[in-house]
Amino acid sequence: MPLIIFSGLPTSGKSTRAAQLRAYLADRIAAESESAQKNSIDTDTDTGNTGAKPKKPPYRLHLISDTTLSIPRTVYDLSALPPHARSANAPEKDARASIYGAVKRVLSDRDIVILDGLNYIKGWRYQLHCEAKAASTPSVVVQVGCTTERARAVNEARLRRRESKRKRTTETTEERGQGADTGGEAPTSGGDGDGGQEQEEQEREHDGLEGDDEEPYEPDNWDNLVFRYEEPNPMTRWDSPLFTLVWEDDAEQTRRTFDGIWDAIAGQGRKKVKPNQATAQRNRETSGDYLYVLDRETQEVVRRILGQQEEGGGEVGGSVKISAGGDGKAELTVELPGKKVGLPQLQRLRRAFVGLNRGGIGLEGVGDFSVSRMREAFVGYLNDSFERDE
Repeated sequence: MPLIIFSGLPTSGKSTRAAQLRAYLADRIAAESESAQKNSIDTDTDTGNTGAKPKKPPYRLHLISDTTLSIPRTVYDLSALPPHARSANAPEKDARASIYGAVKRVLSDRDIVILDGLNYIKGWRYQLHCEAKAASTPSVVVQVGCTTERARAVNEARLRRRESKRKRTTETTEERGQGADTGGEAPTSGGDGDGGQEQEEQEREHDGLEGDDEEPYEPDNWDNLVFRYEEPNPMTRWDSPLFTLVWEDDAEQTRRTFDGIWDAIAGQGRKKVKPNQATAQRNRETSGDYLYVLDRETQEVVRRILGQQEEGGGEVGGSVKISAGGDGKAELTVELPGKKVGLPQLQRLRRAFVGLNRGGIGLEGVGDFSVSRMREAFVGYLNDSFERDE
């Protein structure tokens, strides 16, 4: 099922919008499941099949983010790395590998995957688009629009909240240590008590961050991420369809955008996605391992050519008839050159042919590379090689 990729500036409200979209999709999936169940019951009643098992929900919903994967925000901080290692930024690459693996594990025709994160690199979004296309499922991009000033204010508010919490924790620890030294009772209020929690909630309300538990970015790291951010472009196939949610969007406008997303991924507006032929799974020979069968069939053609030359008493040239390997198919013909073809030359050509076809190279237009097709392709390859040698 589709992949929904969130993108935007750091601290622009992506996680909030992702949570809202998850709640919206959960309601839509429940409604679709209830409607399908009701239709199924009506159909079973009409046909008299009252013992049918209830159907599973049509879709499954997943939310993947740095928080769900326990990825700290320090992995994006280049200032923590030495200058010679900043271009590689191995911690961020490892984090993206974890995200990519988590998405790939759940991406299927029955799963709606919401990827909440920065996703600020267009090459990274292209990689996710290709993965969704390989799974024959659409992908959409949701850009959370927010001014740089507002996003910076949110991050600064989180920094103040974190510093205030650290200060309260330090003061409480010192007070408890002093109480233990003097033999008095330890204070009951502080960073971990009701008073500290109430003060923290007041600070969140003052900054307009009620219910916000996200950690801040370091100032230099935040500026660096904003500088490196590559905005989605709806003119590119990996960033389309592109939906935009602005910070100021009210509930009505947000729902209209969510309706458009649902229509693009599961409604009438959903387009049929075909994987690239380079990544499409092809039908292989079922009578054995593909490479084993390919090696066996090419060896059989080589053996037949050598046997024909021995039967000819050393004559050069001519043609060799090869069975096509299928019922009712005409025989294949190998046109030998005007000189004797030895085993080393045939084995060299055979190894080259196997190397070309062991990974499906050159099979983009072929849906079934069976035994008959293997022999036909190898005979054609030999004829072309012999013709070039003359």
